[in-house]
Amino acid sequence: MFQKTVVVDFTGMNDWAKDQLRALSREVVFYDDFPKDTAEVIRRIQDADCVMVSYNTLIPREAIEAAPNLRYIGMCCTLYNEKSANVDIAAAREWGIVVTGIRDYGDVGVYEFAVASLVDLLHGFHGKQWRERPYELGGIKVAMLGMGTTGQLVAKALQFFGCSVRYYSRHPKPEAEAEGFSLCPLEEILPWAEVVVTQLPKKTALLGRREFQLLGDGKILLNMSIGPTFDLDAIKEWLRRPGNFYICEDVGILGTEGEWDGFDNVIYSPVCAGSSVQCTQRLSEKSIQNLLDFIKGK
Repeated sequence: MFQKTVVVDFTGMNDWAKDQLRALSREVVFYDDFPKDTAEVIRRIQDADCVMVSYNTLIPREAIEAAPNLRYIGMCCTLYNEKSANVDIAAAREWGIVVTGIRDYGDVGVYEFAVASLVDLLHGFHGKQWRERPYELGGIKVAMLGMGTTGQLVAKALQFFGCSVRYYSRHPKPEAEAEGFSLCPLEEILPWAEVVVTQLPKKTALLGRREFQLLGDGKILLNMSIGPTFDLDAIKEWLRRPGNFYICEDVGILGTEGEWDGFDNVIYSPVCAGSSVQCTQRLSEKSIQNLLDFIKGK
């Protein structure tokens, strides 16, 4: 049992999970907003021994060192690697604090958003249309940049609708190859593609001026990552050229809010694709299971 658990921001955990936290701690404090700076984070967690946090809030070294009782940080979000994490895991490790994260909880909603957004733009169902005449998904050439769990779900769905799908990744994905998806170098896949889907770790800016030049015009970029996957100036230059579109939702816009004024070819949906009832249930179950495993010494 913990002495004090602090849910430092809005994590998306459901009521069942909150009841579980109350059962595992003498005191639980819930915050349903996002701290504006590190000083506010410190104020919230300084006397906690357990902290739960979403991907929206940074837990830097300064905050970790200001919480002497802290034993456990539960990230209610994907922990892909230390570089992309919003928690300073190296600092936590130095202080003997365990950090856990979850995976594969919002993938279904994300790939449904990807398919729905592309169909909408190809057909012009809501006013904006890719080309002069409507297009079906069948035969569209799609480049997947990043082929993790979500990337493979998107790829399989688009393949089902008849898209020609190839992928780029730092390492080959045997399970993707078994489904018929070919690994291609970046300099080959970008000119070939009509649609590019980025599903990359947070803080991975893969597309710069060179990559947008290779991609060319009359293309669609669909970002399904947390935050931008590109150099901001480079994509703005690309979007000023004819026939190019950028699609993202509330998670993908992270860090670029207010940058798209005047760009009619940016299609932004102010909702989180991974926030369905089912997603919230998976997030809650996995976050609580990580906590129970920690208590059991696993």
